[in-house]
Amino acid sequence: MRTGVIKAYILKELTELIRSRFIVMVYLMPSMILFLFGYGIRMEVTHARTLIIDYDQSHYSHRLVSKFEHSKYFDVMVSTMSEDEALHKIKKAETDVVIIIPESFEKRLLHSQTTQIGVFADAAFPSRGLTMENYVKGVILDAALSVSPGFSKGIIQINQRTLFNQAMRDEDAIVPGLIGLVLLIAPAILAALLIVKEKERGTIFNFYASPVAKIEFLAAKMIPVFLLHSLNIFILFLWAVYLFEVPFRGSFLLYWFASELYIIISLSIGMLISVITRTQIVAVVLTVIITIIPGFLYSGIIMPISSMVGVSQVEAHIFPVMYYNHIMYDVFLVGEGLNSSKTQAYLAILAMYGVILLSLGRWLLRKELR
Repeated sequence: MRTGVIKAYILKELTELIRSRFIVMVYLMPSMILFLFGYGIRMEVTHARTLIIDYDQSHYSHRLVSKFEHSKYFDVMVSTMSEDEALHKIKKAETDVVIIIPESFEKRLLHSQTTQIGVFADAAFPSRGLTMENYVKGVILDAALSVSPGFSKGIIQINQRTLFNQAMRDEDAIVPGLIGLVLLIAPAILAALLIVKEKERGTIFNFYASPVAKIEFLAAKMIPVFLLHSLNIFILFLWAVYLFEVPFRGSFLLYWFASELYIIISLSIGMLISVITRTQIVAVVLTVIITIIPGFLYSGIIMPISSMVGVSQVEAHIFPVMYYNHIMYDVFLVGEGLNSSKTQAYLAILAMYGVILLSLGRWLLRKELR
């Protein structure tokens, strides 16, 4: 490759990026995505509107109600209305959970007899309904341990510890995955415009008529965008660690190397789309479909990859975001690094993606008018 030709093209691309103000979007869009989704996505359910109907009105039922009142997960209202009225409130979306404490609750509890507590949760959104139901069960279990002497002397005790995200913070679970989403979308969209805009303007004929090789043309197009987005690796790291306060337990060198490799993949996807399309609108729409939708579905942010079955499990392994996000969660929360054979394998897979996509883009680029 002739370095002089590449330098001239790089200078031209940087001048156009600055003149068109696209360079602002290079740094504005990734940070905006991280802020919007980092603060906006919440898996935890807090302040659920909870209606408790206490038919027993006993000392133990009041203690159970108190457990709910002192929990951040519930905003409690105690009432003696009928069950039908309470369920009607759920239908009108005026409450999220209805808990019914039956009569003789205290009496049956003291005699170690089985007693039933009615729990009705709004499960229009299944994950939210299941979360609220589990919270209710946890509070009732805690209350049972404190008020029932017979129950508290059980021979089985659970000594529970949470690993890697001890505080169970949503930010720790979401932000590392968002970095993978951001570094997939932003470079790909910008790269998707680099060649197709030349086709629309007609300046692509300069490349057709010149002795510039295809590899030189592609390198000159990708290097400026690659260097600009490489700075985002450090910017996103600073936002994650100092703004969202996500712990970083792994190797920064591994984080940097995997991210640079991932940016090459993202640029290759955008460049490949730019090669095969003829208009900028089509290129952007196609890039959004290929990056954003799989990025959300198969990044592990919304649903663990291990929970997927059948075709979705296969599709998740097709897209590179899954492999990169595994490394991100490792360097931020786990810290195993290259001691993990899975991390080593995923790095090799990412490198393979980069080689294949770059080779495919070079092969599909034609140095002639079709």
